[in-house]
Amino acid sequence: MTTKVRYQAPALTKGLEILELLAASSAPLTMSDVSTALGRSVSEIFRMLQVLEAHRYIARGDDGYRLTNRLFALSMGQPPVRDLVSTALPVMRTLARQTGQSCHLVVVSGAEMVAIAGVEAPGLSGFAVRVGYRRPLHRSASGRILLAFQPEDTRAAMLDEVRATGDTIDDAALATQLAAILAAGGGTSPSPLLNGITDLSVPILSFGAARAALTVPFVDGPGSLVPIAQTQDVLRAAAATIAAALDPALGDLAGTAETA
Repeated sequence: MTTKVRYQAPALTKGLEILELLAASSAPLTMSDVSTALGRSVSEIFRMLQVLEAHRYIARGDDGYRLTNRLFALSMGQPPVRDLVSTALPVMRTLARQTGQSCHLVVVSGAEMVAIAGVEAPGLSGFAVRVGYRRPLHRSASGRILLAFQPEDTRAAMLDEVRATGDTIDDAALATQLAAILAAGGGTSPSPLLNGITDLSVPILSFGAARAALTVPFVDGPGSLVPIAQTQDVLRAAAATIAAALDPALGDLAGTAETA
């Protein structure tokens, strides 16, 4: 049954439509592009764009309008995300020092994974993923971790969101990948973006489901303090430390089970 909206706010509706359109676009959009896509007149779109730009939700360049990171910054202020980041960052800094590698923390955001925290590799050079970086869930090592460590119904709903964007999924290949990740307790795969980088990713678990994924884009070379196998061990230990700090009761239950 569809719930009927009691009150209407046309201006708010138009603003939300513009934000959602820009969020779904891979490139900036002109005023004409927005008007055509939403089926609204240029004059009403113009006023909304002016207001959204004044409040810094969008920015205008020579090639059109794009989203700023203001919405992302607002969401980062929510207690669950803030607690996750503040808990993870000290552990991530230790991970980077011990391995000589950068690391980043990602969570689910609709049909995508989004990086919400990152620590650069120590030293003069290294590779790091910027905070706010997004990629479809099934097309990244971190995203596949978030998919693999979920109850079956939750995973199906997440994949439905991906399909709703128009992106294609090779269901058989993905199922094989996720089964291997579950069996291994994490994932190791070549970076889809750069040669010579191996993405190492593990879940941060809460009651058996991935609350987040912790990833090291491993770069082999003089800056690497330990080999890849040892980096994996340090990464797993870091994820377990973060999970225990977020859900200390789970650690108590595990200790009780071991002594029972």
